[in-house]
Order: sequence, then structure tokens, then C-alpha cells
Amino acid sequence: MDSSYRIVPYSEAYKDAFRSLNEEWIIKYFKIEEMDRIILQNPKEYILDKGGYIAVALCDDVPVGVCALIPCKYEGYDFELSKMGVSPKAQGKGIGKLLGQHIINQAKRLGANKIFLESNRKLAPAIALYKKLGFSEMTNIASPYARSDIQMELNLNAS
Repeated sequence: MDSSYRIVPYSEAYKDAFRSLNEEWIIKYFKIEEMDRIILQNPKEYILDKGGYIAVALCDDVPVGVCALIPCKYEGYDFELSKMGVSPKAQGKGIGKLLGQHIINQAKRLGANKIFLESNRKLAPAIALYKKLGFSEMTNIASPYARSDIQMELNLNAS
């Protein structure tokens, strides 16, 4: 990992980057869904104001990656790891792993026991990353996303 990369908490200065870094991968592989529009246009209202957290990866102070921790309404889960996006020009440099580890540590700091995520098997590098981070496949949540064909969970208390 290059020392010019660092992770900072979200602020309004990164609102456009949060939206564009996510729209970039969603549009490349899928289509923007209504839930995407709502969250990406209003991250403060839909994530932060509800007790969530957003991490921003910077390279020389330019946002190159984002990831959110969204309070979860599903029983047994405290948060959802969501809206992870890394700029294509920064992929393959370990930024996704850095963001994922940061988000997991933040979930622990917030007292979470279990987190989950939704993805699509088409995103093989993302699925491989989630497995490296300790997530395992599960099925018991009704997804608001048509593109979701895999759900994974991570028990933060497991050693």
C-alpha cells in the first residue's frame, strides 16, 4: 500500500465523490436503482443521520474510494457494509481491502456484533475481497436490489 493513500471519515466535501464513485461501477455492470438514487443523493440523511458511517479513501487528497456502514433494520444484524466503490484507475492497489478493514473496525468501535452485505457474483474481485475480509455466504434477507444475487455476513465476535 502506497503511503499516499489514507482513509478519512466522510464530510460534505466528498458528497459528489461518494455518488460518482458508486455510480461508476453500478452503471458499468448494472443499472441505477431507486434505492441507489435515494442513498447516493442523500448520504447524510440516509446513512450518517441514522448512526451510520462513510469512509473515503484518498490518494494525494483526491477521493479514489468510498464505503459505507449503514445501520441495519434486519434482525440479528447491526450494520450493512454498502456502497463500496473504488475508481478504476485506483483498482488493484489494495484500496478496497483497506476500506473494508476500516469499515469492519468502525463497526466494532460502534459495538456491532454482526454485519452483512449484498453483492452480485458478476463482481468476482469484490466477492473474493469480502471472503478475505472474513465474510461468508448466507441467505435470509429480502433484498431491495434487483442486482443482488449473493448475501454475506461477518460475525465480529468470532475469533
